[in-house]
Amino acid sequence: MKKVLVTGANGQLGQTIKKLARAFTDAELICLSSEELDITSQDEVDRYFSNHELTHCINCAAYTNVDKAEEHSSEAMNVNANGVSNLATACKDNAVVLIHISTDYVFDGKKRAPYTEEDTPNPLNLYGRSKLAGEETVRTTLKEHFIIRTSWLYSQYGKNFLKTMLRLSEEKESIQVVNDQVGSPTSAADLVTALSILLNADSKDFGTYHISSSGDTSWHEFAQEILKLKDRHMTVIGVSSEQYASIAERSKYAVLDCSKFEKKFKHILPFWKDGLKRIMTNL
Repeated sequence: MKKVLVTGANGQLGQTIKKLARAFTDAELICLSSEELDITSQDEVDRYFSNHELTHCINCAAYTNVDKAEEHSSEAMNVNANGVSNLATACKDNAVVLIHISTDYVFDGKKRAPYTEEDTPNPLNLYGRSKLAGEETVRTTLKEHFIIRTSWLYSQYGKNFLKTMLRLSEEKESIQVVNDQVGSPTSAADLVTALSILLNADSKDFGTYHISSSGDTSWHEFAQEILKLKDRHMTVIGVSSEQYASIAERSKYAVLDCSKFEKKFKHILPFWKDGLKRIMTNL
């Protein structure tokens, strides 16, 4: 039986993994929050790996506040780069396969066509740079890894766009939402199903993969779909990125080409609207 460490287990992806643990067949999941295992401490990470016979580690621990990362760059880099380096080193020393979660934010969105794994990253903000640094340390440290880039992740847990829209719909009559940023909203539940497949992957399949929902949309349309499914009547006003000022610069095109994963593992994530409908039934 596989023994799988899940770091950052109190985040939205970690909580979804715990809820859907049955998807990981023939595997024992050990889900630890950042308080239970601080990946930024090399000693703490090394001690844990030495005392437990692990086969896999799914790293869900991350600093994910894009705007705050601009003002707290050292903290973001410590978690997203240094912490990942600690995990990669421990995985190498203990023959553990690392499944590391990354992001579409490593790209600048100027391509205007779905990004493949071979496209050159060029992050626009500190968050993206910190996640790219994490990717690079995984690649240079150990061969036995999967780097998974996903996009616009949401769930019924934690802080995310879906939860924010539902909260605001109870507080406001209208809001402004950006309509010129395009991506693929990805249900954490659908991503977890894809991640479970990787536990049974062959060593020849190690590498970087894009995994996100099928189809694409704007934040504005995504918001409208959320409200429609929940029968909320808040008005959503579409505005440009320039009109909606934010601290961190964001890509206007964040669609990932997932054909490499789909062909290799014969699995396609659902259309984004279908994934959203399933999540909404639990809210």
